[in-house]
Amino acid sequence: MFDVVAILHWFGPFVLVGVFLIIFAECGLLIGVVLPGDPTLFTAGLLAATGAINTELWLVCVAVTVAAVLGNICGYWIGAKIGPPLFNRPNGRLLHQGQVEKTRRFFKKHGPRAIILARFIPLARTLITMVAGVGGMDRRTFLRYSMIGAVLWATGVTLLGGLLGQIPWVAANVDTMLLLMLFAIALATIVPMIGEAVRKRRKRKLA
Repeated sequence: MFDVVAILHWFGPFVLVGVFLIIFAECGLLIGVVLPGDPTLFTAGLLAATGAINTELWLVCVAVTVAAVLGNICGYWIGAKIGPPLFNRPNGRLLHQGQVEKTRRFFKKHGPRAIILARFIPLARTLITMVAGVGGMDRRTFLRYSMIGAVLWATGVTLLGGLLGQIPWVAANVDTMLLLMLFAIALATIVPMIGEAVRKRRKRKLA
């Protein structure tokens, strides 16, 4: 597990730049799949609120939200650029145009909700932006819901870290709180998916 506190302190006076780059990369570049997005947001908020870093909490919130949106735009652009050459190959077995059509249908039906929910799922928030670009999701719709998701996730988790950071026990047990936060996020995203799957299965049985 990444020692996020040590990473942020390593950036020194450029900690805000470091946080920005981590969130940008996780939201738009393939290398982002190994970066600690949620812990970075939570820890940055906590350190800003307690004065451990010389950056105001509101400025951290603005920076991470902008980074999340710009990262998504970058990921969408990459997907839109690399998608056609990969999927239009006539002899492609794993990658073919039929998969693009399925992706387009998916984003036409579930795109807005998927873009928002994926923000709270590690790996998914990195890949879904590129997949949206490959699938040709409407750019305005993508940007609109990307911004909504960025505010809910980036600003929300950062503020959570800032608020909980005011509690002495939390400030003294950052690693434990990060684990609890990741567990809570996983639970909040997986349970609705399981519920939806069960609902669909029951609906098929009754049909």
